[in-house]
Amino acid sequence: MLCEVECCYPVVIPAKSLDRSGLVPQSTIVTCLLKQLLNCKAAEECGYFLAVTNLKSIDNGKFNDSDKYLLFLVTFCCRTFLPVNGEVMLGVVQSIHRRGVFLKCGPMKYVYLSARKMPNYYYVDGKNPYFISDDLSRIENDVVIRFMVFGVRWTTKNQQVEREFMILATLEGDRLGPISLPGSDELGL
Repeated sequence: MLCEVECCYPVVIPAKSLDRSGLVPQSTIVTCLLKQLLNCKAAEECGYFLAVTNLKSIDNGKFNDSDKYLLFLVTFCCRTFLPVNGEVMLGVVQSIHRRGVFLKCGPMKYVYLSARKMPNYYYVDGKNPYFISDDLSRIENDVVIRFMVFGVRWTTKNQQVEREFMILATLEGDRLGPISLPGSDELGL
């Protein structure tokens, strides 16, 4: 789900960034904010950061204990992508295994569609494995799939890196499964 949220985020600026008048240029603060959001990528409460849409305020900077850095609290509005249960999405098949399929959907790298959640699809082994259904529709690499989210989990592999949402998908429902798109065979999600 796309959301518009207001966030308050601490931005750390090196004291050497002060100009001659003892101020930090606003552009420096905004640049550091964008770099930090790029590294952070997502937050559990609001989802994946897509775009900063409005800069509300920047408080007066405060020196930390070592006086080498200034800390600014920046309030801004941003557009985010938060996966929720029951939402229907499109994903591209990245890899196929006997027990299921891994999809990529927008910024989400970890979308798993279990073979148990693909009714009437059967695994076919070989050099290029795929799933085929009773009506002969195929799920293979680079195919676009319409799926429903039925499980969302926030994971942290490391406190500073690799914070992601892990999604469980299902094809149980109406109009879910492989879709054909007019034009290109590739979908840039």
